[in-house]
Amino acid sequence: MDMITSIGLPLSLAVIMLSLGVGLTLADFRRVAERAYVFGIGAVCQVILIPVLAYIVILVFGLTGEIAAGVMLLSFCPGGVTSNIVSRLANGDVALSVSLTAVISLLSIVTVPLLVGWAVAHFMGAEAPDVSVTSLALAMVVITLLPVSIGMVIRGLAPGFALRVEPTLVRLASLLFVLVILAAIASNWVLLMANVATLAPALITLNVVAMLAGLGIAAAAGFTWRERKTISVEVGIQNGTLGITLAPLIVSGVGIPALGLPSAVYGVTMYLVALPFVLWLRRR
Repeated sequence: MDMITSIGLPLSLAVIMLSLGVGLTLADFRRVAERAYVFGIGAVCQVILIPVLAYIVILVFGLTGEIAAGVMLLSFCPGGVTSNIVSRLANGDVALSVSLTAVISLLSIVTVPLLVGWAVAHFMGAEAPDVSVTSLALAMVVITLLPVSIGMVIRGLAPGFALRVEPTLVRLASLLFVLVILAAIASNWVLLMANVATLAPALITLNVVAMLAGLGIAAAAGFTWRERKTISVEVGIQNGTLGITLAPLIVSGVGIPALGLPSAVYGVTMYLVALPFVLWLRRR
């Protein structure tokens, strides 16, 4: 388990972020300025709305301690490659999805360490570890910004190769995502069994409410149907792999700590919500 924690988790996330970078071009970032209003609403929903909803869900379901902090950690994570795939399946605005994922992923280098420091201290109290915001930010640069940058360089220098290798990287990233979730669940099996009756419904509720809130806010803002679907997906789907990877960096010890358990369980419950939701979106 130490090998999975120290090598497997960061490597898995690096591959996932590399697959994101290979699919990015400078046009994806220019699109942010060209569609500032749509992007701004989506960004605010991801950075502010999701943590607020997560906090409310924690209170409603009575989650406490490290599990509650883990739910907040999950809410701080950006969408990741999965949200881009789900947006495509929902016939959403994939270009908007990619742009949101890219920029929010880079922004998370600043937001996640700061917000995690607060959440851990707030929910874990005297048991809270000392969170070094600087060290966590540097770690996020290595496991998120660096792979994304390498992927973009590959795309810029060898676009043909990047387009050919992108599907393989996405499949590999998906496989690693599953393995990371299984490892996190296995290392916290006893804790999972003690909390699953409350944790799973809480995460499903968060997922459903977030997607519906994203859809409603986008509709109120006057977005097109494709844009509404994309905002809904981007708001409703978080990068659970990032949460699982960061957990051992925040709470040191053997294996994957309980802080990463909500992200692992979410990796399973997310599909229980996302797949029916996507089918519903495609029919409308």
